[in-house]
Amino acid sequence: MGYSDPSGRDLLGNRSLCFIFICAFGLVTLLQQILYGKNYIKRYFEFYEGPYNFNSTICKDLRQEIMDVKVLSMVKQSELFDRWKSLQVCKWEMNKVEANAFKTSLSRCCNAPTFLFTTKKNTPAGTKLRYEVDSSGILHISAEIFKMFPDDMPFSRSQFKKCAVIGNGGILKNSKCGKEIDSANFVFRCNLPPISDKYAIDVGYKTDIVTINPSIITERFQKLEKWRKPFYEVLQTYENASVVLPAFYNTRNTEVSFRVKYVLDDFDSPQSVFYFHPQYLLNVQRFWMMQGVRAKRLSSGLMLVTAAMELCEEVHLYGFWAFPMNPSGIFITHHYYDNVKPRPGFHAMPNEIFNFLHLHSRGILQVHTGVCR
Repeated sequence: MGYSDPSGRDLLGNRSLCFIFICAFGLVTLLQQILYGKNYIKRYFEFYEGPYNFNSTICKDLRQEIMDVKVLSMVKQSELFDRWKSLQVCKWEMNKVEANAFKTSLSRCCNAPTFLFTTKKNTPAGTKLRYEVDSSGILHISAEIFKMFPDDMPFSRSQFKKCAVIGNGGILKNSKCGKEIDSANFVFRCNLPPISDKYAIDVGYKTDIVTINPSIITERFQKLEKWRKPFYEVLQTYENASVVLPAFYNTRNTEVSFRVKYVLDDFDSPQSVFYFHPQYLLNVQRFWMMQGVRAKRLSSGLMLVTAAMELCEEVHLYGFWAFPMNPSGIFITHHYYDNVKPRPGFHAMPNEIFNFLHLHSRGILQVHTGVCR
């Protein structure tokens, strides 16, 4: 017999239904956690003393959980973060078999030691150079332009033992990775990022190559028609780093990219200026398209990472993270120095990072997203 209040409602029945609903909801939630990520098990691992060896049973299982995600849309962002966080209990180790196989595939498609930069050897005087994007546009390599190119590629295959490629992501803020970055044999940076004392503890100082997007020269330095000395002074913060530009991406980039060399020559700077070879960039675009990265334009970071994998024995990535939250779910700024978002629909940054996580899991390169010791 049920209990009723004066209004005639069955109080015990309503409460029972409510209790059953809450229990059912909790059970469904628990099943989702078990089915879609085993999050509770992963969090349990965080209490273990680590790190585990790369090839331990636990680490093989954790790495496989990353590899099981074939496309980014297969899992929720939070689930990917959980899998990546769990993998951090594992000490990273290079898998030489996997790394060498990947280097071989890059050598076949792209060949950075021969074609990364436009040189006198791969682009003789008189060549009709086809632009990367403006395929109908052709640049005649005159004697004057030819003199601007290096005789040959300045770097060779696997020349550097340990390389650091630095993205500009907000994941670098408070990372304290500066000292670790500066300890690398060769350091790549993208698009004139600030490396002043304000940021050095997180990003370091050392720079061997820095790329410049011509749009930076146009917007910040008025195409170098006036702001020549301020531009030169900015470049001096990178000391003797080589400067690399996509001069032959389209016809608009060419003249402003050439002006960079004119400015450095006028100030007697020892810094070298190189121009990406357009065919190399086209080949890199096709290579990553086969890996699932479909974008109007690859990021400068991905271009440098691709080159580094041919030029270096071991590659470490810092500042590469394309999500608004870090792996712990805490919101971060887009860059380590500001929160200016990129133009939407131009790059496919999440897919780029997703590929890096796979390469990390395979032991091909190491992605650093935490605080450095």
